[in-house]
Amino acid sequence: MMDEDDLKLMEDLAQKASFLTRDLSSDEPVHVKKRKHESVIDKYEKVPRRMQTEPEKELIHLLPIKDKGGIIPQTMEKPVLNVAQNEEEDTEEMEEAEDFNEELLPVLTPEEMAAQRRQKLQERKMHIAALASAILSEPDNNIKKLKELRAMLMEQDPNVAVIVRKLVMVSLMEIFKDIAPSYKIRPLTEAEKATKVKKETQKLREFEEGLVSQYKFYLENLEQTIKDWKQRKLKKSNVISLKAYKGLAEIAVKCLCELLVALPHFNFHNNIIVLIVPLMNDASKMVLKVFLHLRIKEVELQKDSEDIAPKKKFMTYKEKRKNLSRMQRKWKKAEEKLERELLEAEASESKEKKLKLHTETLNIVFVTYFRILKKAQKSPLLPAVLEGLAKFAHLINVEFFDDLLIVLHSLIASGGLSYRESLHCVLSAFHILSGQGDVLNIDPMKFYTHLYKTLFSLHAGGTNDDTGIVLQCMDVMFAKRRKQVSQQRALAFLKRLSTLALHVLPNSSVGILATNRVLMQTFPKMDLLLDNESQGSGVYLPELEEPEHCNAQNTALWELHLLQRHYHPMVQKFAAHLIVGAPTEGSGALSLDLSQRPATELFEAYSMRGMTFNPPVASVTPRRKDTFSQMGSFVDEELNKQLQQHISETTVHKPLDFAKHLKESSLL
Repeated sequence: MMDEDDLKLMEDLAQKASFLTRDLSSDEPVHVKKRKHESVIDKYEKVPRRMQTEPEKELIHLLPIKDKGGIIPQTMEKPVLNVAQNEEEDTEEMEEAEDFNEELLPVLTPEEMAAQRRQKLQERKMHIAALASAILSEPDNNIKKLKELRAMLMEQDPNVAVIVRKLVMVSLMEIFKDIAPSYKIRPLTEAEKATKVKKETQKLREFEEGLVSQYKFYLENLEQTIKDWKQRKLKKSNVISLKAYKGLAEIAVKCLCELLVALPHFNFHNNIIVLIVPLMNDASKMVLKVFLHLRIKEVELQKDSEDIAPKKKFMTYKEKRKNLSRMQRKWKKAEEKLERELLEAEASESKEKKLKLHTETLNIVFVTYFRILKKAQKSPLLPAVLEGLAKFAHLINVEFFDDLLIVLHSLIASGGLSYRESLHCVLSAFHILSGQGDVLNIDPMKFYTHLYKTLFSLHAGGTNDDTGIVLQCMDVMFAKRRKQVSQQRALAFLKRLSTLALHVLPNSSVGILATNRVLMQTFPKMDLLLDNESQGSGVYLPELEEPEHCNAQNTALWELHLLQRHYHPMVQKFAAHLIVGAPTEGSGALSLDLSQRPATELFEAYSMRGMTFNPPVASVTPRRKDTFSQMGSFVDEELNKQLQQHISETTVHKPLDFAKHLKESSLL
C-alpha cells in the first residue's frame, strides 16, 4: 500500500506530459489536460471585471408651455428598447416566415426546373438585347442605361448567374467598341467647366463624361473578376462556384484583349496593358501561344533602300533669311508648323524603326523558345514552342540551324511527343531547310521517314485538326523542295496518301487529293501508278517504313476508283480528276476556283465542325400525291398493254375459228 503523500505525488506527475504517459494517438496539445482541470473559480477570477452601469437616459425636448410665470420647458425620457428581446422576436418572425415559405414552395420536377431556367434565361437575354439596342440607337440620350446593363454583372440567381454575367461582359464590350469615339477623352479643367457653352456642346460633354465613367467601372469589374480568380477568393454572398468562376475570368481576359486591340487610342489603354501582361506568367498552356499572333513573318530581314522614304527636311533660319522675303518667311513658318502637326498626328514610323523593333521582339521570342527546348523538354509549354518554331523558323539565324535540327530529331526519336508535337517538329525542320537553310548540305531523310511511317496515325474522326499540319508538311517537303526529292519517294507518298484518303473525313480526303494533284503535276512520270503493268523488279511493300525502298512503282492507285463512289461530291470530283492524270485543261480539268485553292484552304472550306454538309444537300422528297399518280400511271400502262394484247388475240384468232366453223358447216 502507498502512502497518501506518495499517491498524490504520482497523480501530480501523471498530469505532466512525457513520451511515456501521453497518448500518442491523440491530437490534443501537450498541456491541454492541465488547462482542462483548472477550477471554475480560477477561470472566473481570470475574467476581466466590468462595471455594470445603467445606461444614460436620453431626453426628448417637447414644445414648451407658457403660463403667468413664464415659459416652462417640457421633456420626456426616450423609451429604452430591450435589444435582446427584439432580436428574439425578429428571429422568431424570420423562422416563421421561412417555415411559411417552405410550405408554399412547390416541389418541381427536373423537367420543370429546366423549363423554368430556360424561361429566366430568355427573359435576361431579351432585357440585355433591349438595353443594348437602345444604347446603340441613341448613345447620347441612353448613356445612363449602361449603368443598368452593368448592374447585371452582379446577377444573383444561381441558375442563370454564370451565363448572364458572360453575356453582359461580351455585350458591354461590343457596345463600347461601337460607341467609343476615335479620340481620347480628357477631363475638363475648372475654367472649362465654369465657361458657358452651347446646349450641343454641353450635351456632348455629359455624354463623354458618362461614357468614360461607365467604361472605367466596367474595366474595374473585369479586373476584380480576374483578381478573385487568381487569388481563388469568392465572396460569401457569391452564387457562382470556383470552378465556374474560371470561365468568367477567361471571358474577362478576352474582353480586355478585344478592347485593347479595338480601342488602342481610347482612355485607360495603358491600364489594360498593365493588367494583361502579368497574365502571361500564368501556368496555362495558352501562354506562349500569344507569340503566334506576332506579325513578324511579313517583315523582310534585309533592308530595301528604295522602300525607305527620305525624311522631310525643313529650311534653317539662315536659309530663310537668305532666300526668302519677310512675308515669305512668315508663310513658310506657318506651313512648316502645319506639316509638323500633321506628321505627329499621323504617327507613322519609318521602316527602319519597325524593322529594329521586330528584330528585338523576335530575339526575345527565340530566347524563350530555346530556353524551354534546352532545359524543359517535358514542359507542358513544349507544344506551343514547337508550333511557334514552325511559324518563325524561316527567321532564325543560320548559325543555329545545325543545333536546332539535332534537337528536333532527338525530340522525335525520344518517343515522348504526341503525334501533333512530332508533326510540328517535322514542319519546323523543313521550314528551316526551305528558307536560309537551302544553302546547307543537310539530308532530312529521317524526317521524311518519320512522316511516312506515321501517316496512318492520323485521326479519322471529328478531331482531325492534325490533317492541316500534315498538308502543310507535304507542301514544304515536296512542292518547295522538288529538286531535292527523288521519284521513288514521291511515288511512295502518293500511294500512301491515296490509301489514307479512304479512311478520313471528307474534308481531309479533299485536302489529301488536292495534295496528290500537286504531286502528279510537280513530278514527272507519276502517272505510272495509273497503269496496271509493273515498271520494274520487285513487289510493292506497303508495310515497309522506308519510302525509298518500298517499290511503289509496282503498284497502282486502285483507291481512286473507290473514291469515285464516295458520298461526298467534291471527293468524287477530285478522284475523277486524278484518274485521268490531273490535266490542267480539257474535259477532265478542275474549275478555276478549285485548281487555284491550296490544300489547306480546301480542308478548312469543307470542314464539318458545325455539323453542316458542304455543299448543302438538296432536299428532294416526293409528295404522296405524286407517288400515287406515278403508281396510277404505271398501272394504267400495264392495263393498256394487257388490253391491246387481248384485242390483238381476239382480232386474229376469232376470224380463223369462224372460218373453220363455216368450213365444217359446209361439209355437213
